[in-house]
Amino acid sequence: MAIAIYPGSFDPITNGHIDVARRAARVFDRLVIAIYAAPAKAIVFSVQERVELARQALADLPNVTVEGYGCLTVDFAAEKGALVVVRGLRTNEDLTVEYQLALTNRKIAPDIDTVCFLANPEYSYIHSSAVKEVARLGGRVDDLVPPHVAQALRARFPDAGAKKRGV
Repeated sequence: MAIAIYPGSFDPITNGHIDVARRAARVFDRLVIAIYAAPAKAIVFSVQERVELARQALADLPNVTVEGYGCLTVDFAAEKGALVVVRGLRTNEDLTVEYQLALTNRKIAPDIDTVCFLANPEYSYIHSSAVKEVARLGGRVDDLVPPHVAQALRARFPDAGAKKRGV
């Protein structure tokens, strides 16, 4: 059975993440969406909230599970029996970062490979940081994330409408 993990902070999960996950789920027998508990960046949703948002977004994919983790990604992959780490590539800058990360992972865990999916052009500009900023300032994120995630963002930033009006 070919098992892969798709790691990230997913804060929040976006339509771009979902596109990569759906495509990876067609390639691998089992895909684990691995949500890193403590990334070195400002987080809006707890790991439990991010896991639940991702589970709802991917509930229709029977071979996909969503779990939080707090260790090295390659250690989590090994724990799950995965020999592949899935990553998405949007830009040339992503390629540089992902290449370095893949080589580091390869050094730590030589049996685990990285497979990159090129972003669908429709989603290539979407990233979670921008989604959070738009939501924080009262902008519409409905085309960037699933409806339940947009709702969670509106609930997280209830004063965003006031910010939009300059209050």
